[in-house]
Amino acid sequence: MVEFKRFPSPDDLLILLTVARLGRFTAVADALETTHTTVSRRILALDKQLGGRTLERTPHGWELTELGRAAVSAAEGIEESLRALSSGIQDGVDTVSGVVRVSASDGFGALIAAPALARLQAKHPLLRVELLSGTRRLSQNRSGVDVEVVAGSVEAGRAQTILLSDYTLRLYAGAGYVVEHGMPDSVESLASHSFVSYVESTLQVAELAQQHRTVTAKPADFQATSVFAQVEAVRANAGIGMLPAFMVDGQEGFVRVLPDDVAQKVQFWAAARPESLRSPAVQAVVAAFLQETRQRRQQLLPD
Repeated sequence: MVEFKRFPSPDDLLILLTVARLGRFTAVADALETTHTTVSRRILALDKQLGGRTLERTPHGWELTELGRAAVSAAEGIEESLRALSSGIQDGVDTVSGVVRVSASDGFGALIAAPALARLQAKHPLLRVELLSGTRRLSQNRSGVDVEVVAGSVEAGRAQTILLSDYTLRLYAGAGYVVEHGMPDSVESLASHSFVSYVESTLQVAELAQQHRTVTAKPADFQATSVFAQVEAVRANAGIGMLPAFMVDGQEGFVRVLPDDVAQKVQFWAAARPESLRSPAVQAVVAAFLQETRQRRQQLLPD
């Protein structure tokens, strides 16, 4: 058992807990509405109080030392006591409160995470959410966010990962495109058509970067970093796109292309540091995502 050299400041312990969850001083400063310098100074003060280092820098960002893990355990106890005290003073206050930062791909963030989080906030008014959008592979340092939702395969490192759902990508064209260029009748015939896809030089998710390459070797004619831009380009008849079925299937103006021949399944994963997943608010966010994806299974994996 680690023994503390001096009784540490509860405020500094709570700052350390936030660093353990977010992994980066600048993100902690934003979350606590202070400065990077103040966070660094408080951690140094805590180290002096405890007689050793609580954090060490690694290729994956700031990680806890053995002393740091003991300090975080104490900080979690303080956090729980403060929640209990708050609940005793204010009616309706529960443990699902504070700020949770979520990073998610564009489509998942807007169409799945946003409504799930809005309903969660309706139940827990003291919960504040920051939703960051971007289609990328799982970050190895997971800095600056409590929960990442990523598409494709994951190499989690120290993160804990939770499979949220499979989802289906299919080929779609705009109705006007089919009228002008005809409907492809085989995979081979796709080579003569225009394609809409991601900007290959910027996309980090291998499964998505290769999606249109599975049906044609030529580069996409219209490339966009945002899946919403791709959806609108296909709607505007710029070409055929391999799009998430939950975003377009059944919508007016979109036509499935070779539905019996071409489809791709990808996974949505949630990942978080172990320290983050011990937070009731983060647990509630992940549970909300699991509930939302299960309720939308037919949209995510249409027949």
